[in-house]
Amino acid sequence: MKRIESNKNPQIKQWKKLHTKKERDKTETYIIEGFHLVEEALKSDVIIRELIISETVDIPSSWNVDNLSITIVTEKIMKEISDTDTSQGIAAICEQYSARAEVNFTRLLLIDAVQDPGNLGTMIRTADAAGIDAVIIGEGSVDVYNSKVVRSTQGSIFHIPIVKGNLYDTIDQLKQNGTKVYGTSLKNAVDYKQAAAEESFAILVGNEGNGVNPELLVKTDQNLYIPIYGKSESLNVAVAAGILLYHLR
Repeated sequence: MKRIESNKNPQIKQWKKLHTKKERDKTETYIIEGFHLVEEALKSDVIIRELIISETVDIPSSWNVDNLSITIVTEKIMKEISDTDTSQGIAAICEQYSARAEVNFTRLLLIDAVQDPGNLGTMIRTADAAGIDAVIIGEGSVDVYNSKVVRSTQGSIFHIPIVKGNLYDTIDQLKQNGTKVYGTSLKNAVDYKQAAAEESFAILVGNEGNGVNPELLVKTDQNLYIPIYGKSESLNVAVAAGILLYHLR
């Protein structure tokens, strides 16, 4: 167990850099904060490189941290490395998930250029709740290891494989494997209730403002829409994903 009291310590600077995508990509690690997320990480298979605790905080006795590297820091340092307004005094450095899109998943959520952290995190959480095998995230989406995304998943980031992949190649491979791929669109689409529940499927959702890239939509087996019965112009993408995942599931 180590102790750091100076905020000029190089390790502190390194941890703070993990709030940038560049450093997360470079090190293939990310930082999580709070008792709930750290506990969920401990229960999962994720590799925790470092557990960081404030000197004012006690590690719960129920946690198994015997084989972890632990660093105690001052309350001031914890606030410095925290990305939240009120730090709970506990954080961890985790390794990113390394699976590839070609892993044999049968129920998937494909995400195209979703940029709001809360939306992405909510969809990961919903996919986890719906028993989906994996989430594949294409180019143009917010980084899945962004701290706001991680918090929005409420721990589901540790329960379900999340893969950064090329959606064009992924759709081609899924169709070759006999998995039906559904897009989401208001054009050339049918009411989602016309699609039957499937043992194997993928649902493709897109950007909050522009929807799914048309070049991806032409590759799907069928495109679906959710009827709007009120005066709203559209549904939030995370809400729409939840409706479709549960219907197809």
